[in-house]
Amino acid sequence: MSDIPFDLLQPILIHLPDRRHLSAAALVSRAFNRAVTPLLYRRLDSRVRRNILYHPSATLLKRPELAQYVWHVTETGKWRAVQKLRPQITEDILAALRLCTNITSATWVDDTSTPEANFLPVLDVLMTLPLRELTIRTQYDAGERVWSQLNTIQGIRRLSVWSLEWGPPRVLQGWADLLSSSLTHLELGRCAGVPATILVSVFMRLPLLQELCLKGAPSTAIPAIIACLPNLIALDTEYLGFGNYRTPLTPLPRLQRLTVHTGSVDIDGPQNLWTWMRILLPHQQTLKSFTLNAFAVHGQITIPRPFIRNLTDRHGKSLQDFAVGVAQLTLEIVSYMCSTCPQLATLECSVASPDVDSIIKAIESGHNLRTLTLHVSWIPDGSFDLPSQFERQLGLQALYADVSHLSGEGKTTRFTEEHARALMLQTHLRSIGIGDQSYTGRWVHREYSVQVTQDVEEEENVVLEVIVDPRV
Repeated sequence: MSDIPFDLLQPILIHLPDRRHLSAAALVSRAFNRAVTPLLYRRLDSRVRRNILYHPSATLLKRPELAQYVWHVTETGKWRAVQKLRPQITEDILAALRLCTNITSATWVDDTSTPEANFLPVLDVLMTLPLRELTIRTQYDAGERVWSQLNTIQGIRRLSVWSLEWGPPRVLQGWADLLSSSLTHLELGRCAGVPATILVSVFMRLPLLQELCLKGAPSTAIPAIIACLPNLIALDTEYLGFGNYRTPLTPLPRLQRLTVHTGSVDIDGPQNLWTWMRILLPHQQTLKSFTLNAFAVHGQITIPRPFIRNLTDRHGKSLQDFAVGVAQLTLEIVSYMCSTCPQLATLECSVASPDVDSIIKAIESGHNLRTLTLHVSWIPDGSFDLPSQFERQLGLQALYADVSHLSGEGKTTRFTEEHARALMLQTHLRSIGIGDQSYTGRWVHREYSVQVTQDVEEEENVVLEVIVDPRV
């Protein structure tokens, strides 16, 4: 290890997964310690567990030279709960924070009922630092005095605001103008009740936005909002299931990632959902990732064939990740997607299948698949493909399908570790989740593996190791 040039140590050690591994690496040698120390203190988080406050302020006050390495801090309002036991805690936290002059990213988390009083002293210090990223997550609104100060901050590139209860929704009114020349990533977690005209007027002042997460905004306003954002490539929003959806006259941005959250208790809601999502994706071959988090009260929501065909016709050559959770696809549509989306690397959905072989056959055209997650309803052999039958009979009205009554009594079909290993050896798949089991595969040197697969000759130096991880 002493032969490794010092300049190469940190770029290598930065890939260690957590602080525990970094701490172990710091004990290897003096060179490793010098390389690891900036990484250990780059991100400091305060937290409370079992009424005990774990805060890095004591370390920083004892060793102030470490403060230069801190780039990100997470502070919590729960430190007020231990103030009686540690009367100097407020002064210690603020003094330690002032030492960290290189902080560019800060997170404030507060689920107490007094976020304004808790946050103001911390905010006073943060405003003296070169902040580029700011996250505020509170149970209650942070208060007018906090927002009066926030509205004077400039240069923020990433901003996330989540206040779950009480107080008015904060949608950057009065702040957007100062952020117009810098803000590229934005999360607004509470927009319910804000008129669409106000939302549009705010986003017209944020032309540099590239990624947007918007919760509670009226679905009718989403096309008009993103029309104000020519550089937007990622949208995470909700479909609330009402209103007419018209394409604005201004061209919509070329989205690369779309995530939609929705739930519905009726037929018309989901049917309008597909039309709404098509409006958001008017361009050709731009979408790389599509995620749908949906649930239905009556039965299981099934994605209609016309939507899949429209999506693959427009974005089949660019689509890499398709994750629709528990929404149902037929095996026929799974096979169609694998054959028409050559770059498809991630696939997640629900299916009904009589056996494992039918699943393997459906994905055989997915030559680039790396991750496969299927929520499977095992049906009796010889059963018809229920969702396809519904679609043939009812067309777009076949949005729900409940296959639970087809799960034959005593049917014990399972996707096993042997299935996973064989499939990984035959394809590029390295992560497979079928039903209640998930498997991760990796190639490792033979002498470091506890598994030796029969598919590898003895003289070969690597083996495929399959790790089993129960999901329930």
